[in-house]
Order: sequence, then structure tokens, then C-alpha cells
Amino acid sequence: MSNNRAKSEKTPKARSTRRRFTADEKLRILAEYESAENPVSRGAVLRREGLYTSHISAWRQQRDNGMKAALDRKRGPERNPLRAENEKLLRERERHLKRIEQLERVIEIQGKFQALLHELDSKETAPTDVQLPKKRSRK
Repeated sequence: MSNNRAKSEKTPKARSTRRRFTADEKLRILAEYESAENPVSRGAVLRREGLYTSHISAWRQQRDNGMKAALDRKRGPERNPLRAENEKLLRERERHLKRIEQLERVIEIQGKFQALLHELDSKETAPTDVQLPKKRSRK
């Protein structure tokens, strides 16, 4: 037993690599699969290529999404993402400038109000020209 274990530890097992299909290969296999007339011939295509029906479903979805994306793409030059960011920042700046002007007007009004209150307060406490009664002299 120890002899078999020693042999298996010395020889590394070969790792299988995942198959990768190019877009052209996927389209070729999809066309062949979809052109098959009956389920038996479709199964033969899958066995020959070493695939499952889940591969076919995923590839169909990729193909359909790719075509939809190509059709949805707007024509003309691509929009510069920095331009959109710049426009957003300019709108934000304008909003802040309006807010600053508004706050400056509020501060100005508060200053005038404070001056008015101070003026009213000084008038109330200011001496008036009212004559006070004279003291009587003692005889």
C-alpha cells in the first residue's frame, strides 16, 4: 500500500484546461446546431463539440444581446464623458452663485434691520425737551 501511495505522490496529475471559444466558433456552432433538423442531430453536434445545451442557451443570449447592443448604439460621434461632467459642474456653480446672491441680500436686509432697531432704541432713551418740575426752595 505504501508503495502505491508513494507513486501517486511523485507523479503530478495533469490539469485539464477550460476550453475557450472565439466569437466566430460560437457563431459557427450555433448556426450548425440551429440548422439541425431533429433533436438527434442536435445532440450529435453537442457530443462532437463536447458541449451542453446550457452553452447553446448562453451563446444565443450573448448573440442576441450583441445584436441588440449594436442596434441600440446611437450613430454619430461618441459623447465625451468629460463634457457631461463639465456641464454638470457648470450647472452646480450657477446654482451656488444664485444662492450666494440670495444670502448676501439677506445679510444686507439684516444689517438695515439692525440699524433701524438701534435708531429706534436710541430715540426711546434719548432725553426729550420736556421740562421737569422745579424744586421748591425751602424758606
